[in-house]
Amino acid sequence: MNRKRVVVTGISALTPLGGTADESWKNLLAGKSGIAPITLFDATGFDARIAGEVKGFSPEAYSISSKQARRMDRFVQFAVAAGNMLMKDSGLIIDDSNAERVSVILGVGLGGLHTIEVFHSKLVDAGPNKVSPFMIPMLISNMAPGQVAITVGARGANMVLTSACASGTHAIAMAYSDLILGRCDACISGGVEATVTPMGVSGFTALKALSTSHNDDPEHASRPFDKDRDGFVMGEGAGFVMLETLEHAQARGARIYAELVGVGASDDAFHMTAPRDDAKGMIASMRRALEDAGVSPDAVDHINAHGTSTHLNDLCETNAIKQVFGQHAYDMAICSTKSQTGHLLGAAGGVEAVFSVLALHTGIVPGTINYTTPDPDCDLNYMTRGPQQLDPEYALSNSFGFGGTNGSLLFKKYTA
Repeated sequence: MNRKRVVVTGISALTPLGGTADESWKNLLAGKSGIAPITLFDATGFDARIAGEVKGFSPEAYSISSKQARRMDRFVQFAVAAGNMLMKDSGLIIDDSNAERVSVILGVGLGGLHTIEVFHSKLVDAGPNKVSPFMIPMLISNMAPGQVAITVGARGANMVLTSACASGTHAIAMAYSDLILGRCDACISGGVEATVTPMGVSGFTALKALSTSHNDDPEHASRPFDKDRDGFVMGEGAGFVMLETLEHAQARGARIYAELVGVGASDDAFHMTAPRDDAKGMIASMRRALEDAGVSPDAVDHINAHGTSTHLNDLCETNAIKQVFGQHAYDMAICSTKSQTGHLLGAAGGVEAVFSVLALHTGIVPGTINYTTPDPDCDLNYMTRGPQQLDPEYALSNSFGFGGTNGSLLFKKYTA
């Protein structure tokens, strides 16, 4: 396969487990849960009163002034914070000589729900003259990559992808394609979301999608693949990767975490929220990522599963993995890091890409917590005994979303 190679030269993350990628990874491997009672609003009277919040977030700690922060929704603040950390981690310097060759392509699922709710209340209570001129630029999804580009000076393509819970994964897939086609030399990509709001929580609760049985025991609420799972737990955060062509990374002497070798996408064309019973869309997404990379199913060692802790998703993903990998499915190390972070919606694919890259870079595969009651229909190796040093060569990251949208990323341990 004669085409440009794409490598990961930087990572950043804000998650319920920590304010940096390093802190999030350490707490992930320690088996900690980031799920706790909601503090961002008064959840009294809500059926679901827990979430995976980014705890103690202060924009100023990430070089965002208080004036800038007031003009950004929380998800945009997360994006700029993650972008600033990514630039530092990657060591990439943007100036007039390369700015037009650096792109920003991010995934956002819902955008500025917080801003919508705040200004809707102002409109109802005090009239239209109390709506800020900054309302629209604060809430629109493309302001995440827009503000990142303004902050770091990237003048290449600037785009947002919105495809529900696959948004972050699809953004990384698009960045990969642009790099291969020579449209840029480097791209800031990933996903960001901040929708732990009254509307966000009540909306997903109305869909019967959220766990409501662990409000007094939040750390055990997210239970991917466990027989007693009763829904996902909302989370928020950001996960970014710096993608570069290998030639560009080598020319500047960049540290390389891993290589992105294949992407896949598909749609179920079936239902607004439910996956297909036969899992054909999930199967197609994973197979396309493998085919794109020219990699045999037997070569894949590790899957960071979508693993939401909902009955249909966990069952369908398990069956899809069996269909794609056959008997080898039982030999792979499969985990759902959502057991510890909750479901970060549009940010999930970005955060889980970061975790997949770190699994390859460190050789350690994370575990899955809260799997205590085996489900006979979910019988693969979900890493329920905790993290293990397995030195995987290939890691697949899955993201599946409402509308039947599916995405898969295949990363490889980097070798020159």
